[in-house]
Amino acid sequence: MPSTRPTVVLVHDGCSDATTWFGVIAELHRRGLTVLAVANPLRGLAHDAAYLASVVADIGGPVVLVGHSYGGAVITEAGAAPNVVALVYVAAYLPDVGESHNALASRFDPSPLIPRLRRTEFTTDGTERATELSVPRECFRPFVAADLDAEVAQVLAVLQRPVAERVLTDAPTVAAWRATPSWALVTGADQALPPSIQRFTARRAGATVLELPDASHAVAVSRPTAVAELIHDAARSPSVRR
Repeated sequence: MPSTRPTVVLVHDGCSDATTWFGVIAELHRRGLTVLAVANPLRGLAHDAAYLASVVADIGGPVVLVGHSYGGAVITEAGAAPNVVALVYVAAYLPDVGESHNALASRFDPSPLIPRLRRTEFTTDGTERATELSVPRECFRPFVAADLDAEVAQVLAVLQRPVAERVLTDAPTVAAWRATPSWALVTGADQALPPSIQRFTARRAGATVLELPDASHAVAVSRPTAVAELIHDAARSPSVRR
C-alpha cells in the first residue's frame, strides 16, 4: 500500500540550486517529514513543469509541492497532478492561466534586480540560440540575500545556476492553486521579487499567508525554521487530503 504521509517536494528558483534548501530540509526532517529537493532544469516553464510532473508521478503517495520564486510558477503548472495535496509558495508568485512573470510585473513596481541581470547566449539543441540569466556576484547580496552574512551570500552567488530568459515570458496553461489548498510566505524586504506581487497573487489565490517583513529573497537560507514551519503546517492541515 502506498504511504498516506505526504512527501514534501522542494523546487528551487532560477539563479539558484537545490542546496538553498539545506536548512529547510534539516528542519523538515526534525519534524518527521520525507523530503525530496528537485533539481529544477531552468530551461522554460513547460519543460520544467513536465519534468516536475514526472517526479511527482513517481511518488507513491500524497505530495506537498513547495516552490521558491520562479519555482512557484513551476508548481502552479505541475501541481494539477492528482496526488498533489498542497502547494506552498516561498517568496514566489502564483500566476494564473496565460499570465507570465512579465505580465504580472508590469502591473507593479519593477524589480530593481531584473535590469542588472547578466544575459548570456547558450545553445539549446546544437543549433538554436537562446538567452539565459544570472545574477552578477556584486549584485547577489544586496538584491537577493541582504539578510545573510557576506561570505555565505558569495557562496550562493557561485552556486547559482543560470535560468533561461524565456521563463519571464512563459505562462502556465493551468493554475493548480484554483483547486488545491495553498500557503504563501511573503518576504517583505525582497529586492528580487517585489513583495507587492507576492501579496497580490497569494491573496488572489486565497492562500494562507505568512509575511516576514525583514526577510530577503534568500529566505530559505536566512529563515529556514520559519519556512519549514509553514510547510509543516500545510502538510498537516485538515484541508489537505490524506
